Amino acid sequence: MAGRYTRPRIIPVLLIDNRDLMKTVQFKNPVYLGDPVNAVKIFNRKRIDEMVVLDISATRQNTEPDFELLEDISSQAFMPLGYGGGIKTIEQIKRLLFIGYEKIIINTELVKHPKLIEEAVKLTGSQSIVASIDAKLIDGEYKCVICDGRKLVNVSPEKLAKRAERLGAGEILINSLDRDGMRKGYDITLVKKVADAVSIPVTACGGARGIRDLKQVLIKGGAHAAAGGSMFVFYGKWKAVLITAPSEEELIKEGIYR
Repeated sequence: MAGRYTRPRIIPVLLIDNRDLMKTVQFKNPVYLGDPVNAVKIFNRKRIDEMVVLDISATRQNTEPDFELLEDISSQAFMPLGYGGGIKTIEQIKRLLFIGYEKIIINTELVKHPKLIEEAVKLTGSQSIVASIDAKLIDGEYKCVICDGRKLVNVSPEKLAKRAERLGAGEILINSLDRDGMRKGYDITLVKKVADAVSIPVTACGGARGIRDLKQVLIKGGAHAAAGGSMFVFYGKWKAVLITAPSEEELIKEGIYR
């Protein structure tokens, strides 16, 4: 965060599985948390910067986005929204934009049908298209996974990030499968590899437990934004369900906001 200061974004990520709000650990064993629309209402009061909604069932079941639910969510949200899950066509992207989603997050199709990125950028501009990359450490090397972590892709996350940037994506969302839901901190090495490989903003996800993790990934990892799931929906050692977010004052005190 050296040089000219740009306020970093702090982003809760809501996982949707068959219309329910869930949280996974390493992309498995989803735990039921409640109604996603109610969670959005609570986050409104927390005055968060931005929110991401990822439908893991749409990806897993090969279905299109649940537009009815997504419209319910966007109608209640007072913050910018991003959505990912089951996106395969330009028509779906148009509909998501129409119902209020400002960022379109593309993961599996980045690998399977990269032309969708190019077509989407022509439609919306780079600022609305986010290339989502899920990575896993295998034998000491980072590899990408798609299809909700079920399919390994023989490419490094930094190479896929560069490819996404060439296709016109305006942002990278890098998520560590190994750290997902573990609450042991971000994989700083992974995030830095991706941040150093591209010139577009990078959002880090996977492993955040608290404010200090957010600060570390922004400073040491070179991320432009810090996203997370568990730290926004669980509280304490026993992981009691509590929708929450750091306050403006807490983030200023930690030096994340100015």
